[in-house]
Amino acid sequence: MIGSLRGTLTLKQPPTLILEVAGVGYEVQAPMSTFYQLPDTGSALSLYTHLIVREDARELYGFASLDERALFRSLIRISGVGGRMALSILSGMSAEDFAGCIQRNDAATLIKIPGVGKKTAERLIVEMKDRLKELGATVSAELPAGGAGAQQEAYSALIALGYRAPEVSRMLRDIDGSGHSAEDIIRMALQSQTSNSA
Repeated sequence: MIGSLRGTLTLKQPPTLILEVAGVGYEVQAPMSTFYQLPDTGSALSLYTHLIVREDARELYGFASLDERALFRSLIRISGVGGRMALSILSGMSAEDFAGCIQRNDAATLIKIPGVGKKTAERLIVEMKDRLKELGATVSAELPAGGAGAQQEAYSALIALGYRAPEVSRMLRDIDGSGHSAEDIIRMALQSQTSNSA
């Protein structure tokens, strides 16, 4: 099992990044919460990782925090939730918000995440309640201070508004969130979307 990687970030193309370690480029899938914390390409980077081995593929997933990886590992133990859906869940909301949905039995919010239907949302609520206790009562996403946290909040809000994940990534890619609140970033993203479609 590859538990972590440390190397040079050479590509950022959500949800994929490439981390070069000792001359080998590892293709890693990562949630948007991790992407918002990534440095510029060419910079040093350390990630916690999880390797999924299937008959037809090996998929490596990377996370900025141990909390995220622990939640990912717990999610993929649930029937019907694979690596890609777990990644979508972690991209659609912070680990803390997800824990809140589970504790409140809030299936309506969970089904707004791309790929999560009503039955899956109900299964998540039932099966994750005890697992969240195992992970610790205070699951947190370890958001960085400043713009990146606001950027992630804006991402989650736009997903909740019904935009698809790739579309939201495009909307936020060219917006400098530094010093702006989540509300400001959402407003700028929606204005950009309106002007582009005009």
